Amino acid sequence: MAGGEEGGKFHPFAVDPSHIAYAVLGGFVVIFGMFSLLIKEKLYLGEAPIATIFGIIIGPYAIGLFDPRAWGGGNVQVSNAITLEVTRVVLAIGVFAIGVELPSKYMRIHWRSLFFLLVPIMTYGWFVSAGLIYALVPGLTFLSSLVIAACLTPTDPILAAAVVGGKYANKHVPAHLRHILAAESGCNDGAAFPFLFIALYLILEKSDEKAIGEWFYITWLYEVALGIVFGAALGYGFRHLMKFCERKNLIDRHSYVAQYISLAMLAIGATTLLGSDDLLAAFSCGTAFAWDGWFNKQTEESQFSNVIDLLFNCACFIYIGAWFPFNDFNAPELTITPWRLTLIAILVLLLRRLPAVIALYRWIPDIKTFREALFSGHFGPMGVGAVFISTLASTKLPDPVSPPTSQIELLACT
Repeated sequence: MAGGEEGGKFHPFAVDPSHIAYAVLGGFVVIFGMFSLLIKEKLYLGEAPIATIFGIIIGPYAIGLFDPRAWGGGNVQVSNAITLEVTRVVLAIGVFAIGVELPSKYMRIHWRSLFFLLVPIMTYGWFVSAGLIYALVPGLTFLSSLVIAACLTPTDPILAAAVVGGKYANKHVPAHLRHILAAESGCNDGAAFPFLFIALYLILEKSDEKAIGEWFYITWLYEVALGIVFGAALGYGFRHLMKFCERKNLIDRHSYVAQYISLAMLAIGATTLLGSDDLLAAFSCGTAFAWDGWFNKQTEESQFSNVIDLLFNCACFIYIGAWFPFNDFNAPELTITPWRLTLIAILVLLLRRLPAVIALYRWIPDIKTFREALFSGHFGPMGVGAVFISTLASTKLPDPVSPPTSQIELLACT
């Protein structure tokens, strides 16, 4: 009961941020669901852009009904921690779902295409984005620009699923292209860790040798490699455990579907406790769990995964819409102005990915024509993953100080 008695007086309306969040999320999903067929099949829009706009409208810069940044009482560290965990859970469920829904043994068969998308093309996008930021934000050094560019490098799996899924994509986008773009988006949020941390280590450590050493031993071996191996082992083990339970009639139909979210949560929880790359762990766990296609056959008639995706995606994008710090978009003391940000956004969309894909598509087996290269190069949505990586970066930097007195403080404010 929200209301109650306090000091002998009855208060029927007790406004609490959590209750506002319940009402906002529930109301949005109900209204969106009523018109979902029209929105998705006629207007070709998913829940993400509409939920984001809705979040902006009810956020602190419009109606002022919903303000996620106020949940921490104005404490930046608490606000960052909330944002980090909200985006972590949504991303983990998204990348786990991609791993589960890929065709049987997909990663082993299509590793060459993924290599080109994740190594040369992703690296190109990182450097190009950094160069644009460095050129248009005079206060930042190139190293600081590399930190920010790492947040823009990965393809967002939530938005990618909206683009390569659905009836329109099934009809107009070839299956091989949908699968490779989905697999790439499942991998590269976790694969952004090395890009982010090499720049952070070079900024925060006094010695370049120490920075590179920590990047190799901590980021590559402990976070990336261990995350992949741990997630794959988890998925492999539970796949065989589920088959055993099926043979012995120990598991019911509802519990099959529950594995979809519970195993993703287990993967990110355990991997985060270890301090490894939880997103890569979730994706490799989903891939190993559905490696032979058996789990997909058992759950192919269930729509539970789509329901969970809708709820989590709506919640996350409403949160992001209300979370946007619009008042920071004009900060002359940080050499940030609206026209600079607008120009960076346009140039990043044009140059971050498209030229590299067009140049290399002949060596990518799953991109078969120039037309497919144009689509794949244009494809590269940025969303929840960018918020997650940027928030993760901010937790590694000192608290923002205004006005900043050093490059590290300037980067933290940016």
